[in-house]
Amino acid sequence: STMVLFRVKIRVEKIKGKCPVYKLGDEIILEGYYIDSSKSAPICMHAFLALASLLSAFSHGASARDLGIGESDDIGYLQCPDPGPPYTKGGTVIFRLEREIMKKE
Repeated sequence: STMVLFRVKIRVEKIKGKCPVYKLGDEIILEGYYIDSSKSAPICMHAFLALASLLSAFSHGASARDLGIGESDDIGYLQCPDPGPPYTKGGTVIFRLEREIMKKE
């Protein structure tokens, strides 16, 4: 059987409120099984833990459409759990996930 490894670009698409970690356009690059820290913005644990379960399925080939996070197979959207004002001083970040094939083994 063929194993496919994916690269997922996780890009900050929108910020509602103020995020102390991210600005618009920041990217985190997931290469197969690891985050390439040399090409990535810092990783906010609150956001990453919220993304982790669906990001794992998406990065292993599940369709964004089937996961309910997008209208096409290879582009999805997730957000961090911080509700922002008036509930917190932070903000909600919406991340765009774009998947591409890195290599087939």
